[in-house]
Amino acid sequence: MKPLKKIANYIAPTGPVVLVIMDGVGVGHGDAGDMVAKASTPTLDWLKDNALYTTLKAHGTAVGMPSDDDMGNSEVGHNAIGSGRVFDQGALLVKRAVASGDIYKGDVWQKMTGTLTDDNTLHFMGLLSDGNVHSHIDILLNMLSQAHQQGIKKVRVHTLLDGRDVPPTSALDYIQVLETHLDGINQSGDFDYCIASGGGRLYITMDRYNADWPMVERGWKTHVRGQGRQFQTATNAIETLRNETPGVIDQDLKEFVIARNGEPVGPIVDGDSVVLFNFRGDRAIEISRAFDDPELAEFDRGEVPQIQFAGIMQYEAELQIPKQYLVSPPEIDDVMGEYLANAGVRQLAISETQKYGHVTYFFNGNRSGKFDEAKEDYVEITSDLLPFEQRPWMKGGEITDVILDSIENQKHDFIRVNYPHGDMVGHTGNLLAVEISVETVDLCLDRILKSLKRAGGILIVTADHGNADEMYALGKDGNPKLGSDGLPQMKTSHTLNPVPCYILDCSGNNHLKLNQQSGLGISSLAATSIMCLGFEPPEDYEPSVVIVG
Repeated sequence: MKPLKKIANYIAPTGPVVLVIMDGVGVGHGDAGDMVAKASTPTLDWLKDNALYTTLKAHGTAVGMPSDDDMGNSEVGHNAIGSGRVFDQGALLVKRAVASGDIYKGDVWQKMTGTLTDDNTLHFMGLLSDGNVHSHIDILLNMLSQAHQQGIKKVRVHTLLDGRDVPPTSALDYIQVLETHLDGINQSGDFDYCIASGGGRLYITMDRYNADWPMVERGWKTHVRGQGRQFQTATNAIETLRNETPGVIDQDLKEFVIARNGEPVGPIVDGDSVVLFNFRGDRAIEISRAFDDPELAEFDRGEVPQIQFAGIMQYEAELQIPKQYLVSPPEIDDVMGEYLANAGVRQLAISETQKYGHVTYFFNGNRSGKFDEAKEDYVEITSDLLPFEQRPWMKGGEITDVILDSIENQKHDFIRVNYPHGDMVGHTGNLLAVEISVETVDLCLDRILKSLKRAGGILIVTADHGNADEMYALGKDGNPKLGSDGLPQMKTSHTLNPVPCYILDCSGNNHLKLNQQSGLGISSLAATSIMCLGFEPPEDYEPSVVIVG
């Protein structure tokens, strides 16, 4: 890594450069489902008229996803922003490994399947959808077919229901595809393949950043112990739970266990193998630790079965979580945070729990820890353990308080912050709450802007992907799709829309101009931040959004 060079004749701002990532706040079409447009946002409106403004790509190939039909997400978005380049991400790496068959030729798959006896079971666990953010159902179906071809007699699937990266009540669409696939295998001979358990992704198993370990414990009891409310089929479970809780969306459905004659069909026992087929790391780490970490103290697992466990990818390289994995994750090096630390730039990274790991771990190229303890401060504001629609303002005020303290007391030269509101509240589908969440971020921006004007800093405002900008599912004609009740269908997933980029130099010392190069993505934000700090960006980084004129 070469040291950064200073830009000749550039006068560094007296205040810090502040990079604000408004998570899930994209540029929509201004229609009825665009809560960003509907919200009262005087600060963003003022910035659009008075700052440099453009839009950036934040989905598909611009962030390392397989195609431009794939939405962006916070993980790949922060990888791109922090590294200044585009790396092939988990979805693409796994897709290639499955297509080539390499995933099945490796030692781990051979170990997972080769140690099974006829009395043991191969288990698959993960998010059942085609959202392509955490997982993809086609990968699961391919692995099931491979197990069948290898003659593995008994397979169980532990399904986590989405409703977040896909339509909010679409679980049965995926369950039915899976059940048909399993039935086809069972009819081909002496095979016993079936769904064993499930539940909503925000109720069991898929916690992140140590925010709610009881969620993981519920998943452990459901998947491993086979404890929970019993049903004959997953379809019956989902239909019953929906009828009992009208309006519930898939991500919040309670756990269920499939049973035959009162006995759970798929508890995980000694000698079994378990594959976690999620490829995104943040919500896979804790359940992986539950299987892999002999010293886990976050909850009482009881007697831990002696099994083979593997993730489809390694979710945390430095801590080796999990120890076994089927596909190697992207190797992201020479990230902006390391360049700045080596240049002596004092840095602050801050968010609340829900996005703290994004603005640290993912921003740093899937690396835990700091590059320089003396130059970096990482601050996590603890998130509320409540449904986000009940607290749409989340911890915006508390986050902003820390930022203002840094600006006014000249503690840092570069501040990066993630406001999770547009994404976390956007996933709930509650339009009023989403509108309030966007307005909260705007109020926080107003406070930062006033402080930066006094300090003479530079403000960069952007997003990692869209969400709150498109809360209705749109048809090919651009109009909202209508449900059977005649009302617009809610959309809780990310969008394919571009994201905004506002840049305001409050120092008045330099003449920044927009780079006129077309097609820039959010990976250009690293070079932009480095340039605003007065350094020449690394040669292999994507071009800066601004140039010094």
